[in-house]
Amino acid sequence: MSDTEALLGELRAESEELDGLVAGLSDEAWAAPTPAAGWTIAHQIAHLAWTDARAVQAAEDAEGFADEVRKAFAAPERFVDEGAERGAADAPAVLLRRWRKGRERLARMLAAQPPGARLPWYGPPMSVMSMVTARLMETWAHGQDVADALGARRTPTARLRHVARIGVRARGYAYTARGLEPPAEEFRVELTAPDGEVWAYGPEDAAQRVTGPALDFCLLATQRAHRDDLALRAEGPDADHWLNIAQAFAGPPGPGRKPGGGAA
Repeated sequence: MSDTEALLGELRAESEELDGLVAGLSDEAWAAPTPAAGWTIAHQIAHLAWTDARAVQAAEDAEGFADEVRKAFAAPERFVDEGAERGAADAPAVLLRRWRKGRERLARMLAAQPPGARLPWYGPPMSVMSMVTARLMETWAHGQDVADALGARRTPTARLRHVARIGVRARGYAYTARGLEPPAEEFRVELTAPDGEVWAYGPEDAAQRVTGPALDFCLLATQRAHRDDLALRAEGPDADHWLNIAQAFAGPPGPGRKPGGGAA
């Protein structure tokens, strides 16, 4: 099994876990609000379906995708919400079916890409592995919104490694997205995985350090929980500041969550 196939298997597992949360819901439950302001459970699934479709379009219709990018840059604060609103207007059964078919099509498309392929996106082109990892991160994060809306507690898995890695690698972006200069020195990040293993990033002797549970870091970096509700520890002023602005996703900084307003 190739690395791409293995990673696609993890994306499939993440998607199926979320599918299991929504598959048996009543139409009324699909309309339940989630912690994301203005987004129902239907909006969350519609967004995932929309993004999967854009990823397929990026590979199969470069001109059409370029038009989508231009629309996004013309309305950076609205284009994501608008895509979710259009999808959420469908009947839940229709939306669920579209999401399922779309993610299957995405998996086939990504598996068929030649070695070294890079796909256009809403920023720099992405490798196939990066695209799969980004889809996994989004599926996990929006799945957390759905779980919170339903009062469900998900069991953390080793798939969090991919979310955590994006959060660590996006440290510089968290600053530039706010018009700030990223610190020049490297950080050390040590996260305790669900099985007790430590996932470590950066030099061991770094003065700026972040430690804590991997789940908590992933919730913070995807802005699904407030820092005050998490067991993350920062050493050094720059590390402390980063935990206030961390984001693993592209685009403008999100509003985050208020204390007590996310999963912890």
